[in-house]
Amino acid sequence: MEIKIQNYHTSDLLSDFSTENYSVVLWKGSGIYSVDDINYSYYGYNILFLSPYQKLKLASESDENIHILFFHGDFYCIEYHKEEVACNGLLFNNIYLNPGIEITKENYEYILELFNHIKKEESEKHQFSESIIKTYIQLILAIGSKQKSSIENSMASNDKLPNKNAAEFQKLLEAHFKSQKELSFYSDKLSITNNALSKAVKKEFTKTPTQLINERIILESKKLLHLTYRSVKEIASELGFADEFYFSRYFKKSVGCSPKKYREKVGISVVAKISM
Repeated sequence: MEIKIQNYHTSDLLSDFSTENYSVVLWKGSGIYSVDDINYSYYGYNILFLSPYQKLKLASESDENIHILFFHGDFYCIEYHKEEVACNGLLFNNIYLNPGIEITKENYEYILELFNHIKKEESEKHQFSESIIKTYIQLILAIGSKQKSSIENSMASNDKLPNKNAAEFQKLLEAHFKSQKELSFYSDKLSITNNALSKAVKKEFTKTPTQLINERIILESKKLLHLTYRSVKEIASELGFADEFYFSRYFKKSVGCSPKKYREKVGISVVAKISM
């Protein structure tokens, strides 16, 4: 399956739901959803962007319709199109931001209309359908990027300063995640206790430092599996694992499948193929 629109009810997503595709989830209502076991509250009209094998669970106060667009990385590669739609690192593949966005009713109805256009093109399958569908996907991602950028800029411009220790932890993590996987390394660097760092990071990012360390390693693992032809052994070594077997167990525990299976299902990106 390279492209598909599927409709669900919130009651269908009470247990973990994941796929090898990128997913754009559109729904309305109020309640709690979780992505990779991290809970977020929602209200109103919402859109959510998921990368392959991210786990979604949703609990709503009422049984609402959910509309999901699935597209495989071979059909529309977000890395290849990053200059056109700045969604990689904003909508997808950012462990520090809420993966969902509250949108206006107008945008909700417009994106739902685009979903319907995609479904129509996918069913007709005429010679221009693929190009038209990619244009619709690009438009949906552009709307999401614009909305998310506006939210992030608004938060950055208000009077609330980010927690200094949390901000410093983020910088340290980006610099050292490949070689330093223990919480104590980061708390020692910041000259604070593990407990104090955990409180600061959880307040800022709604995740513990340990969760962020794990997510950052897994995010890089997925990128290397998808965007390069490096072997699992080479990737394990680059990410500071003693051997590929320990890395494979670590990856499978978080993602739900082995690195080899992930690469088979998600595929090698067109970006990797071009750079060969």
